[in-house]
Formats: sequence, C-alpha cells, structure tokens
Amino acid sequence: MINHTAVKALLDEEGYLIDLDQWSHSLAESIAELDGFELSLQHWEVLDTIREFYQEYELSPAMRPLVKAMSNKYGSAKGNSIYLMKLFAESPPKQAARYAGLPKPLNCL
Repeated sequence: MINHTAVKALLDEEGYLIDLDQWSHSLAESIAELDGFELSLQHWEVLDTIREFYQEYELSPAMRPLVKAMSNKYGSAKGNSIYLMKLFAESPPKQAARYAGLPKPLNCL
C-alpha cells in the first residue's frame, strides 16, 4: 500500500516529479497506482527508452521523437504511435514522462 500523501508531495501541480533525482522504479509504480494504472513489461520498455532519450538530449521527447527512439531500439512493431497509444491512451509522451520521473514534454499541452 502506498502513502498517497507522501507521493503527491513529490509531484508538481500537473503530477510530474519535482526532483528528478528522487525517481525510482518503486516511485514510478506508486505514481501509476495513484492514476489507477498498472505498469507492464511493455510500459517499462517505453519508460526505459524515454529515460535514455532524456539522458542523451536533456529533454522529454514529444511523440515523433519517442516513436523514433522506440523504433530504433525495438523495431517498427513497437516504434509506432498506435502501439504507444495502446499502452498510454491519455498521451504517450506525457504519461510516459510522468511515470519515468521526467519533465513534461515542452510541446505537449
């Protein structure tokens, strides 16, 4: 059972982690749980990819760069917007960045 108050205290008003250094796999699971969301192996592939992208470019990717990064790493079956939308129906870049403990992508409203 997670302490919702403690987790929410680590997030900004939009639900993104305030201090990126506090991210962990368990915190990602807790943030997802707050949303009533369960992270599968396929979700973790996206989270790992988006974190690698952030380490390289120091920004959270929008949809096109995320699709390209997934395609480069996992091939076209996973590197396409339909696949990502099935995993993160709200908005793949925003939702994945949130669970990956990264800032909201700049061009996402």
